[in-house]
Order: sequence, then structure tokens, then C-alpha cells
Amino acid sequence: MKTHKDLDVWRKSIDLVTEVYRITKNFPKDEVYGLSSQLRRAAVSIPSNIAEGAARNHKKEYIQFLYVALASGSEVDTQLIIASNLNYLSINNYQILSDKVETIQKMLQGLIRSVKGER
Repeated sequence: MKTHKDLDVWRKSIDLVTEVYRITKNFPKDEVYGLSSQLRRAAVSIPSNIAEGAARNHKKEYIQFLYVALASGSEVDTQLIIASNLNYLSINNYQILSDKVETIQKMLQGLIRSVKGER
């Protein structure tokens, strides 16, 4: 039986979370309860919602959780821009994380279409 752990998008989002935690360790200490915390929570929300949705019994619920994961990805994207503007991220780290978010977003959109039975 397949689970959320079999989904490439879930694995990629776990990698994103790991990278976000690694990079936010270097944010200013006064951001521990601010942008750093918010960015981490939003990133964690992506694989968490994919997993929770996959465990649901109904397709409609699964799709709803995938949309929440998608929204969390948009939140991460926005917070990365803010962190970059504040020079908390190097241009290289920003680009790496931004590219990962974009890939995950596209994969989530494809998964949503697939679960809905669309092409």
C-alpha cells in the first residue's frame, strides 16, 4: 500500500524543510520568534499537509489538504523574498530555496489535477 512517503513531492518538501532549518540558523537572533519561526512553520506545513491529506478517506479532503500545502508554499515564497530583502539570505541561498519552492508548487498542482482526475 502506498503512503505519502512514496510521493516525490512529499520527499522534496521534506528536503526543503531541512534546508530552511539549516539556513535560518544563521538569521539574526532577534528573528528567532519572528521571520525565522514563521518561515520554518510554513515550510513544515507543506509536507505535513501532504501527509495528512494522503491519510484521509475521501478524495475531496485529500485535495483540500493539498491546497493548504500549496498555500503554505506561497507563504514560504513570500517569506523568502522578505528574508532576501533584509539580507538574511545570500542571493545563492535565496535562489536555491526559491527554485525548490517553485518545483514543489508545480508538483502539487499536478498532483491536485491527478487526484481530481483532470489531465
